[in-house]
Amino acid sequence: MSFANLSRLAQERPLRMLLVNAGEADALTWAGLVQPLRRAAAILGPDLLRLDVRTPAEALLGQPGWHLALLVADETQAAPPPELCRAVIERCRSAQFWGGVGAAVLWLADAGVMGGVRVALPWALYADTEEISDRAILTPHLFEIDGRHLSCCGGAASIDFALTLVECLFGATVQANIKEALCVERVRGHEERQRVALQARFGALQPKLSEAVTLMEANIEEPLSTDDIANLVGLSRRQLERLFKQYLGSLPSRYYLELRLQRARQLLLDTNNSIVQVGLMCGFSSGSHFSTAFGALFGNTPREERQRKLMPPAA
Repeated sequence: MSFANLSRLAQERPLRMLLVNAGEADALTWAGLVQPLRRAAAILGPDLLRLDVRTPAEALLGQPGWHLALLVADETQAAPPPELCRAVIERCRSAQFWGGVGAAVLWLADAGVMGGVRVALPWALYADTEEISDRAILTPHLFEIDGRHLSCCGGAASIDFALTLVECLFGATVQANIKEALCVERVRGHEERQRVALQARFGALQPKLSEAVTLMEANIEEPLSTDDIANLVGLSRRQLERLFKQYLGSLPSRYYLELRLQRARQLLLDTNNSIVQVGLMCGFSSGSHFSTAFGALFGNTPREERQRKLMPPAA
């Protein structure tokens, strides 16, 4: 995730952001993205943030120069006519950072502009990815920031994505004010997964991979070894590692560790269990190992994560 690169835009004044709505105005994907950003624009004022909301046709009429541009559509939305779609994509690509939300992620990949890029696609569209899976790197995450490329699976995750952008570009205080106004208690991180994404994408084509992940999810407190998982699904260790590397871009051991740490983060924020108890519940017998692994993935310690839960919203 290139948050460091994206945060450079925080120095731009005013920051110009283009949102192109290629779907319905009342769709959750669109509303979840635009409402937090509109509130940010109202708080910051036009000297700091200029939010430009357009239809695909209107986007072609605007003057280039946006710092960030996103093409947005609900997962059920059909793509615009090919010529218009390509022209809008090229207009978005003129921004320093650009990408898609919801079905627009698939349109970008279909257009061949996401080659080698990690993208977060709505799980319901995985059946349509056969021709692009050898170019874009599909992940089951809620959203991705890969270099200049941004993508989000849409739906309710659009809110998390928008609020993450707000914090990255304008700071935690602005984000906290918007969270309070929208009654959002917790912002999910990019590394959290769409719950049914793996089964939807791999269930039929790669049942062994889906079965291995299911075993991991069912054995968080007492983790299985990679050899144990391989034996249980009827593969050699090398075959299992090859599947994970090819389809998930990670080794089984690393994927399993991140899965346990994500569960730990959820427990730290959503329960009152002690930090030691959370570590044990997620398979960490050593508190120092738990803290070190947690910090390596999330950038803060379990104690700091728990303090986020207890911290009141900024005024």
